[in-house]
Formats: sequence, C-alpha cells, structure tokens
Amino acid sequence: MTSATRTPVRKNTVFAIIAMALLMMSIDSTIVATALHAIQQGLRTSINLASWTITAYSFGFVLMLPVSGKLSERFGRRRVFIASTGVFTLASLGCGMADNIYLLIVLRALQAAGGAGFTPTATGIIVDHFGDARDRYVSLFGSIFPIGAMIGPIFGGYFVAYSSWRDVFYVNVPIGLAIFLLAWRFIPHDRPKGDASGKKMDAAGIAMLGGSLLSAMLAATVLGETTGARNWGEFLILLGLALGLLVLFFRHIRRTDTPFIQPRLIYGPNFGAVNLVNMTFSGFVIGAMALVPLYAINRYDIDAVGSGTLLTAQGAAAMICSLTAVVMLRRTGYRIPLYVGSAIAIVGLALLALPPVADISPYAWLAFAAFLVGAGNGAINPAMRNAGLQLAPESSSMLAALRTLSLQIGAIATVSIVAAVLAHQSDMGLILAWVYAVLAAIRLLALPLVRFVPEQRGSW
Repeated sequence: MTSATRTPVRKNTVFAIIAMALLMMSIDSTIVATALHAIQQGLRTSINLASWTITAYSFGFVLMLPVSGKLSERFGRRRVFIASTGVFTLASLGCGMADNIYLLIVLRALQAAGGAGFTPTATGIIVDHFGDARDRYVSLFGSIFPIGAMIGPIFGGYFVAYSSWRDVFYVNVPIGLAIFLLAWRFIPHDRPKGDASGKKMDAAGIAMLGGSLLSAMLAATVLGETTGARNWGEFLILLGLALGLLVLFFRHIRRTDTPFIQPRLIYGPNFGAVNLVNMTFSGFVIGAMALVPLYAINRYDIDAVGSGTLLTAQGAAAMICSLTAVVMLRRTGYRIPLYVGSAIAIVGLALLALPPVADISPYAWLAFAAFLVGAGNGAINPAMRNAGLQLAPESSSMLAALRTLSLQIGAIATVSIVAAVLAHQSDMGLILAWVYAVLAAIRLLALPLVRFVPEQRGSW
C-alpha cells in the first residue's frame, strides 16, 4: 500500500475539486445555447450546422457515459477523473480556436467525451474514500447541476454581449487546469482492485451499445425534420438499426464472461426499478422543462429574456430542495421523498398546462409552476442517487453512469417526440400545454413504481 493511500482523505477539499468539475461540465451544457447566433455569424455558417455544436455534445456525452464508467472501474477513478479533466480542458481550448464549424463540431463531441467521465468517477471516488459520509456527499451532487443550469446562460449572454463567443470555451481552460493540478495533488489513489485491471475491455459490447444509442439519436433528429416519405424511410431504417443493435447488445452481455455492463445492473432485481424511475420521474420532466421558454413565448408572448429566466426559478427550487432532502434523507429513507417530491412536481406540471387564474400574470404563473417542478425533482434527487449505489457500492462508477444515461435518454426522447409533433402544428403553445398535462398524468400513473425502489434509512 502506498503512502498516498495511507494519507487521510481531506473530504471537503476533494469534494470541492469534484464539485468544480461537475459545475464546469453542467455550465457547458447550457452556456453554448446562448452563443449559437454569434457562432453562426462568426464562422459564417448556417443555423442548422451551428446547432450541431449542441447536438454533438449530447451525442458524445450519451455515448461516453457507460464507457467512462467501465474505464474508471478498470483503470481507477483517480486516473480517469484526471484524464477526463485533461481531455475536457484541451478540447475547450480547441473549440475556442476553431476556424470552421466542422472542426468545432468534432471538438464539441470530444469535449463531451471528457465531461462524461466526471460523474461516474466522482461518484466512485466518494464511495471508495468517504466512509459513512458517502451518502451525504453523493446527495450533494443534486445541488450542483441546478447551479450550472442557472448561471450558464448568464455567462454565455455576458460573453456574447461584451466579448466573443470564443470566450464561452476559453473560460474552461484556466478552471480545467486548476482542477487538473488540484486533483493530481489531493484526490487519493485508488485502492487495489485485484485482477480487475487485467480484464479485457468488452469492445464488441461497447460498439453495439454505442451504435444503438447513436442510431437512436440520429433517428430522433430525422423524426423532428420528417416531412415526406423519404424522411420517414430514413427514420424507420435508423430506428430499426438502433433496436437491432440493442437486442444484440443484451444478448451479448448475457453470454460473455466479461460484459461491458453487468445485466443485473440494468434490469436485475431492484436495479431495473431504480433505472425506470430515474427515466420516468426525472428524465421525461428534464426534457419537458427545457421547452418552457418556447412555451412561454408561443402561448403567452413573453419575450426571450423573460422566458429564459423562468428556468432560474426551477433551478433555484431544485437546489434548495435537494439540500434539504440531503439533511433529512437518513431519517426519511428513499420512498417518502419520492412520494412527496412527485406530488409537488405533478402539481407544477398541471399548473403549467392550465391558464393563469384571477389577476396573476402569465410570467408569475409559469415561474411558480416551474418552481414547483424544480422543487419536486430536487426533493427526489438525493434518494435516487443513493438507491442504486447502496445495492452495489463496488460498481458505483457504472451505476452513476447508468443513472445519468437514464436521465439523458428520457430527456432526449421527450424533446424529440415533442419536436416532431410541433413541426406539424401551428399552435405550438396549445400543444405544449397538452404535453405538460400528459406528463403530469404519466407521473401520477407511475407513482406505484416507488414501492419497488429499495428502501434504506441511515448510512449505507
């Protein structure tokens, strides 16, 4: 055992380093949206190609989540965390220096590949080294992401208005360098994992899952642009390819000795319920809430600035309620926050669908509804982060990756389906109102799933 392993872990210092990385990653997922027009003009390209700077980030992030989880379990959380920081930082520098849109798109995918390694490795580091306090520190992740979602658009707007769109990417470079050096100094070395490092990477499994996810996301993109028979043909081919590769993936991981992802972590007892609840309770709602600014503009004629700030109310509520739930989690267990948080979120979604009452302004009505949805999701976040991890702490990195993947799939599916419907409708405001009503009903009907979530009180 090395001296670095015997050194007491400085929990607050290590968590601060991890929090900086997660915050940087969450900011970058929203900050670029505010610079799209400036990127389009600066690189003299079309808005469709400029928007691929967001799509490419989603592609890279979703595809690399399970890969980074597996890499961290094979090579160690510390190594992959530091490597992810280096990739993210260098890719950010390259994005800022890009002189054409195609290079920028490739570098955004590479940037996402680095960012995808933060959550799995950060979770693994805490589970491995924080002892009885690990449940509380992992729960605090839920308060970091809303902060990034709130300040990302503010930073992006400032850079575009007073500086250059390139600074949207350059700002990551000094932060990433600081995280890299601090992680190298303070994050403890991984504990020995026996012969884990000698196991081969399941390249076939990675290729099947990656191909399935990529095909599904391309199918969703085509679905949103479908206007004729040719588009429908492309959509069906891509969807068929995605489903075919997914079937092959599940068949493969059941038959191989060293699967990329253990089948039980996906659909085994308790694990399947946790993944389904993550997708249904959080993923669908995350996707729908991203459309709130569009809803505010089209239904109530709220201006772009005002509609964008509605998400600030959601983020603030998520942060406050997540921190509150962290403090109470050991007493309440997991199921009580899930029931209470879901009830609050259902009310918020229903209010989004309904018109304002009495003399309440549309902005105040929507802000209050968004606040309730954020509060509900914030309340359930700590419980859902811990519910899966307590079942298999030794697979914490992969479980964290699967949780984030479930959220991303739910969000992407929601946005893609809604976008496809909106493309063929004239009254987008009314259609989105029905979307929120349907989501409220789905969330209500899904409440019985809570009883299948494994319960736990106290530390694990």
